[in-house]
Amino acid sequence: MTPHASPHPDPLVLYGQAFDSRLLLGSARYPSPAVLEAAVRRARPAMVTASLRRQGSNPAESGSGFWELLRRLEVPVLPNTAGCHSVQEAVATAQMARELFDTPWIKLELIGDDYTLQPDTLNLVAAAEQLIRDGFQVLPYCTEDLVLCQRLVDVGCQAVMPWAAPIGTGRGPANPYAMQMLRERLDVTMLVDAGLGRPSHACQVMEWGYDGVLLNTAVALAQDPVAMAAAFAGAVSAGRAAHQAGAMSAQDAAQPSTPVLGTPFWHHAHA
Repeated sequence: MTPHASPHPDPLVLYGQAFDSRLLLGSARYPSPAVLEAAVRRARPAMVTASLRRQGSNPAESGSGFWELLRRLEVPVLPNTAGCHSVQEAVATAQMARELFDTPWIKLELIGDDYTLQPDTLNLVAAAEQLIRDGFQVLPYCTEDLVLCQRLVDVGCQAVMPWAAPIGTGRGPANPYAMQMLRERLDVTMLVDAGLGRPSHACQVMEWGYDGVLLNTAVALAQDPVAMAAAFAGAVSAGRAAHQAGAMSAQDAAQPSTPVLGTPFWHHAHA
């Protein structure tokens, strides 16, 4: 499904396309297709991610029914290159995804370490550059490294997606200083991808000025994925509103919240 112009007063803009929601949702690891569908309908995300490299071990993630479900949801699909370990493998997977889904969108994942699933920071830029030359709208999954993100922007990425922590850990921002510094230094759309576990984590990164979040495990493995999807959607909206409102600066000393006008009443009563 192709994104369309959004009437939303504060849309998420990616490669010139406007989206009503600042939440992107993964489609893996849900207990059933029905739960996945209900979660997506409740959260109303901008996009739903999908991988061509599905093992078929989970009924919610395999077979023609899964692809039919994605079409029925009428939410734009963001194919990804999950499981790829080389530039050639990622490019070939992206090209197959473009043919299957008829979309230039691709979430670029290039894994450098199988234990942490950390992105291959040495080859990610080359893969992104090749895909952009081939006409893809690339959303690269990366670390919070400032230089890496800048190089991705330099080769044409109009958005980057740094992790908060390793995929599936749910630990929340592991390096708040680096993530806040990255947000301050780069003037480009940034979505936090991976490592968020609670709605408060999503709200926090949105308060820092990130433009959106991409979630999967935090929703899919919740005791009630549908309710958790709604909670994250609300947290993302709240964090964005707080960022726009401008939070007060932290103070070293207590400050009275109620002004004292004139002489206190108790002074007269005990005079």
